[in-house]
Amino acid sequence: MKLLRLRVEQVRQFREPVEVNGLEPGLNLFAGPNESGKSTLVRAIRAAFFERFKSSGVGDLQPWGDTSAAPGVELEFEWQGERWKLSKRFLRQKRCDLEIGGRHFSGEAAEEKLAELLGYQFPGKGASKAQHWGVPGLLWIEQGEGQELRAPVAHAGHYLKSALGEGLGDIASSAGDALIARVEAERAKLLTSTGRPTGEYAEVLRQHEDAVARLETFDRDIAAYRQQVDRLAELRRLQAEDAGRPWEAYRRQAVEARERLAEVQGWRQAREREAQALAHCIASQEHGRDRQAAFARQRQELEQRAGDRDLTRQRTAELRADSPRIEDRVRLAREDYRRAEARVAQARRQARRAALAAEQERLAAEHERLEGDLARAREVQARLQSLRERLRGVQVDEAALKQLRSLDRTLAELDAVRQSAATRLAYEILPRQQIRAGDEILSGQGERLLLEPVELDIPGVGRLRIRPGGEDVADLARRRQQVRDRFDALLAGLGVRDLGQAEERARQARELGEEIRLDESRLAGLAPQGMEALSGRLDQAAQRRRAVSEALASLPPEEAGAAGAAPDEAIDEAGAERGLESARERLQAAELQAMRHEQALGLAEQAGRTAQAEWQRLQDAIQAPDRQQQEQDLAVRLAELKAQETALRQSLDELDRRIEAARPAVLEQDAQRLARAADTLAQAAEARREEAIRVQSGLEALGAHGLEEQRADQAREAEFIGRRLDELKRRAEALDLLLDLLRAGRQALTLRIQAPLQRHLNHYLQLLFPQARLDVDDDLLPERLVRAGAGGTLHEAVDGLSFGAREQMGLISRLAYADLLQEAGRPTLIILDDALVHSDHARLDGMKRVLFDAAQRHQVLLFTCHPDRWRDLGARVLEMDSLRTA
Repeated sequence: MKLLRLRVEQVRQFREPVEVNGLEPGLNLFAGPNESGKSTLVRAIRAAFFERFKSSGVGDLQPWGDTSAAPGVELEFEWQGERWKLSKRFLRQKRCDLEIGGRHFSGEAAEEKLAELLGYQFPGKGASKAQHWGVPGLLWIEQGEGQELRAPVAHAGHYLKSALGEGLGDIASSAGDALIARVEAERAKLLTSTGRPTGEYAEVLRQHEDAVARLETFDRDIAAYRQQVDRLAELRRLQAEDAGRPWEAYRRQAVEARERLAEVQGWRQAREREAQALAHCIASQEHGRDRQAAFARQRQELEQRAGDRDLTRQRTAELRADSPRIEDRVRLAREDYRRAEARVAQARRQARRAALAAEQERLAAEHERLEGDLARAREVQARLQSLRERLRGVQVDEAALKQLRSLDRTLAELDAVRQSAATRLAYEILPRQQIRAGDEILSGQGERLLLEPVELDIPGVGRLRIRPGGEDVADLARRRQQVRDRFDALLAGLGVRDLGQAEERARQARELGEEIRLDESRLAGLAPQGMEALSGRLDQAAQRRRAVSEALASLPPEEAGAAGAAPDEAIDEAGAERGLESARERLQAAELQAMRHEQALGLAEQAGRTAQAEWQRLQDAIQAPDRQQQEQDLAVRLAELKAQETALRQSLDELDRRIEAARPAVLEQDAQRLARAADTLAQAAEARREEAIRVQSGLEALGAHGLEEQRADQAREAEFIGRRLDELKRRAEALDLLLDLLRAGRQALTLRIQAPLQRHLNHYLQLLFPQARLDVDDDLLPERLVRAGAGGTLHEAVDGLSFGAREQMGLISRLAYADLLQEAGRPTLIILDDALVHSDHARLDGMKRVLFDAAQRHQVLLFTCHPDRWRDLGARVLEMDSLRTA
């Protein structure tokens, strides 16, 4: 089968017709980016073959948003020397036409002819699904479905098996299968399908396991009994050693260690008292030395205070001498500031008068403008009211007018249909003869359209009754009358005599509406907040104008004042304010200097008084009568404290030597160790006594049960069950072996029947993996990939391969199916939509060899959005963008 031409129209993104011509008999590569229409072409081919032309479930073919589109597909292909042409249109103007040579098939007959040729089925109703697609569903791979093979093979299984020449179902009816079934039944009594024991075999196995478990329990109990006997003897030996109470000696040693530790603790307390006395002695010495240093610092400080007193007296005299100059500077700065302040006040009064005069002029202009706006707004408002009244008189309901137009078109269409369906009565009557047609007299020659039943009275002959057009004309008349009644009712509802008057009134209403909108825009520009707001603004402007006039009149006349300017002299307010700011800065600087001078003078006087008082205090302290005696007593006390420090240090050293020699940490550890050893020995002796009692009681209980006799009985029972288990095991293994042999024979028969398919599979597979083999199961599905690996031959389940490898095996299997179908004389066409996208570069190169080889026998349409990956395929490349510009 060779596809020659493809044409699609109004299919998804192809609203305009798109045609593909000149397809090669082998490889054809369609390349384009995503959303360029590749999948649309594939969907169109599928729809042409799989979808019934009458199906309403193909709405996905229509361009988005265009529910009136009628998707159409045309295909031309060659098969067995004949040219086939298929034309299908869906949803609107549904049809299906098939031409084969000079023969023509239409409708369902054409569809069944195609299904019979290609090997697929049509659904009973609704859209076509995968289970109906048969052979094309197997050979046409959709995006992302290359690795899925089980369902397509199942749907095409009948056609594939028939192509083998002998149905695989014949194998199941052979005489050998009856034996296999019998062996399977016998095996099923003893083993499950997975080889696990069942039935009597499972029960005997369970009994044997229980008997063995009971034997093991007896063995454990007997071993435990013997261990307890040995343990009791050991405990009695240890109890004999405990009779001497060895822990008492450890307790006495621990008490001696505690007594020695208490003696060392007394030495430690004595050392702490000596250390406290030494610290007190050192602190007393530090205190005495601090007092000696304080006496020396007082003498130095007296000299320093005398110098400070003299300096403060000199500084105070200098500051008092400078006071008159600073006071004069402050007085002059205050006079300058008062003059500048008066000048600024006069300038501000002049600026206020000028601002009020300007505001008065602005308000007068605004008042005049608002008066004009209010007058024009009132004119526009009056015109608007008139226009709205006129609009109410001619306004037409747009929905009703639209319906009236639609009914008028419907009446025209019905009249045209009636004219075409009416009976034409042509007559040619002899001179001086006439015929009565209803109420009309016909004579001479002419023609009349009969739209209703009419009776023709022919004098001397009789009467003819003519019913034009049968039931269709009468139905058209009734439909026209119904439409006319609705038309007249709408005219009456609108209050017009015909559609023209309604259209005229609608035109007038639109013009008046436009004028109203223009006037409303003008009114909004004149009075955006309404007439009342505009009138209020006019009143507010008048009030502000009067207020400004009153404020201007209330200003006092200008007079010459402290500023030193004439009444009519114009004063620059900014310059006056700068002068005021400069005078303020000078005044602030003078006042700040005066304040700092006062502060410095006060501080100097205070410092002088403080320095005199400090000097006098130190002088009195140094000249005190008992001062020398205190210094002498302090020197004697320091010598005594030094001698005491030496004696305390010697005593501390002696105590440290004695404590270190006694090793108190070791004494503490010895006391703990010996006490713990005594407690441990005592507790262990008590535990052994209690354990001996328990062991002896347990032995007495076990000895009464006769464990040895019970074990012998259980061993005989286990031996009997074991012999039965061996019998059943040998039978199960024999049946399992027999079934494997029978199935192997059946598999050999299956392989001989599947040999043609296996040959094609191995041919393609070895282009990818040399010396590899792809085994198939009874359903013709690839089951196992056998190939050479680093550690030897690998047997891999196809379902366990990676996604990319399963996609490659799926394509190879489909090509083998195509070879098988071609040998059986069936047509093949292979369509690959973005196949092998998960293959690495090395595998892809191998798959290109596979595709090129298959293209020698089959036509292949390959659609891809990665044309750079297929440049070396040796195929003609058809760019999708070129289809739109063709």
